[in-house]
Amino acid sequence: MKPRQNKIFYVIVKNFFKILLMIYNRCSSRWLEKLNPDEKFIVACNHASNLDPLVVGCFFPRMLRYLAKEELFEGWFLGTCIKALGAVPVSRTTNASAAGALKGFMKLYQDGSDVLIFPEGGRTLDGNLQPLEAGVALIAAHEKAPILPVFIHGSFKAMPPGSAFVKPSKLRVTFGKPLRFSDDVYKSKEGRNVIMNSLEKSFKELEAMQ
Repeated sequence: MKPRQNKIFYVIVKNFFKILLMIYNRCSSRWLEKLNPDEKFIVACNHASNLDPLVVGCFFPRMLRYLAKEELFEGWFLGTCIKALGAVPVSRTTNASAAGALKGFMKLYQDGSDVLIFPEGGRTLDGNLQPLEAGVALIAAHEKAPILPVFIHGSFKAMPPGSAFVKPSKLRVTFGKPLRFSDDVYKSKEGRNVIMNSLEKSFKELEAMQ
């Protein structure tokens, strides 16, 4: 597809799923701070379901790029839709390599995109927030990028790991206040702990917003 056709297809797919989520799952969104159009973000979200990238992508005002396992692209319909919404296929070999995954995320960010990442490293199996992995801090420090914490309520109930169908459970996505750090924090090894602690605190605050 040409760039204009890609953009039109993206808008169509995004609005289709957004309306579907709003009707079927009564999905709503909330912003704690207005998005700065001049900032490019690492969007960090909790991960409880395969629905999560779709939910965040539909309610974030710009296209989000993220890495997705290549098996998801095998089905024509799903593969076409998630590709239109910004997913980039990654092989099991690349995804299994921490360095390979980090390079992939950095490349997407350097190309000018807002990047979606799930700091837990995988979907929770019990619905509870898992310990965060440090990759998001490494990317943020390397790119000196602000982090936008996001929390989705209800996706575990709507489509838990292993489920092939989406239940009509209510969904809500909350976009938190961006985390911005000084150059000193980005440059120091100790600063990575500051970034991770700040993100973990933000996640817990967003999780508590029932």
